[in-house]
Amino acid sequence: MPTRILPAGADPDAVRSLTTLLSQLPDAEPQPPVTDSTQLVDTLARLAAESVEELPEVVVVHERIGPVPALELIREVALRFPAAGVVLVTSDASPGLFAAAMDSGARGLVGLPLSYEELAGRVQAVAQWSAGVRRHLGHGAETTAGAGGTVVTVSGAKGGVGATLTAVQLALAAQASGRATALVDLDLQSGDIASYLDVQFRRSVADLAAITDISPRVLADAVFRHDTGLALLLAPAEGERGEEVTDRTARQLIGALRSRYEAVVVDCGAQLSAAGAAAVETADTALLVTTPDVIAVRAAKRTVRMWDRLQIRKAEETTAVVNRHTRATEIQPALVQRITGTALARTAVPAGFKELQGVVDAGRLHELDGRSTVKQALWALAAELGLAKAGEQPSHRGTGRAAAGFRRRKE
Repeated sequence: MPTRILPAGADPDAVRSLTTLLSQLPDAEPQPPVTDSTQLVDTLARLAAESVEELPEVVVVHERIGPVPALELIREVALRFPAAGVVLVTSDASPGLFAAAMDSGARGLVGLPLSYEELAGRVQAVAQWSAGVRRHLGHGAETTAGAGGTVVTVSGAKGGVGATLTAVQLALAAQASGRATALVDLDLQSGDIASYLDVQFRRSVADLAAITDISPRVLADAVFRHDTGLALLLAPAEGERGEEVTDRTARQLIGALRSRYEAVVVDCGAQLSAAGAAAVETADTALLVTTPDVIAVRAAKRTVRMWDRLQIRKAEETTAVVNRHTRATEIQPALVQRITGTALARTAVPAGFKELQGVVDAGRLHELDGRSTVKQALWALAAELGLAKAGEQPSHRGTGRAAAGFRRRKE
């Protein structure tokens, strides 16, 4: 059976030379090259959605690729598509880079200028490794959009539209349906998840910024375990520390969470940061929450256009969620979809200020009554997104401990 090889690189001449040499290898079947990190991940995700057997055995990544740096891209591919072996092509074949590439998940390194013998030997070895992994997984094994869980980001078109409320309830719905769920606050300067869930904490996502390899042990030390069962990774209490969290940190963090939890919900807030942009780019589903008023819908349109200009996410790959919907408003969900050009969630969340005021003021959003129309809509949205089981209704007693009065925990 021929070995399928997917070359990836931004330099057309370098990729052309690489493809030509790959085509000369025995039993090699080079695929059409991809030119950037986004295209590579999207291509692999599309193939993995069909079957693990559709993935190429070998992915060859040229050092000149972007916008994600080569080592970070290799780490993401290794985490999300473990049945595909990655080879790095680089002009720096030093022991230090070799070790860094192996730590990132590469299965081999080939130096520049390219040598037929070196490339052939490395590709053959990686192809054999990939075949062994697939035998271990079984021919019927599927690779989801990650080495584990589904990642959903929740962004607000502007402040105050309900993005954090949406993120919290989606995570609670996923956890209640039996999925191991992580809730991450990447609204780095003004995140409120801790306040909504009655949590005091010492560690935050900023504590992971200086760590080059987020291991399960390191991740476990940073996570706060809530009474509901949610794993919380919170924004720093000191907003200025949010600047420490880079896009690189966010990519590593999401990769680590994806491999550990079945569902990962990320609150990105309304202000675009480098970390939030990386989260939106790598998410399986990116939600944009808006309210049915002119100012918020205009803000949603600006956000969608900005994401497209920055090559973070295309409009049609973004899902708009209309919050505080009523039949009396002139702006209905279908109009929001036409204005923004996004996909539209089938579930619109009704206005329910009175239902929410008590639990929000008390910081007990997890105890929102199951009869709340807002909660029922958000749990239906979770089912629509595949985070929860379809038709599952929230308990009338809310989520987690319903008894009032237990003290705030410190972590």
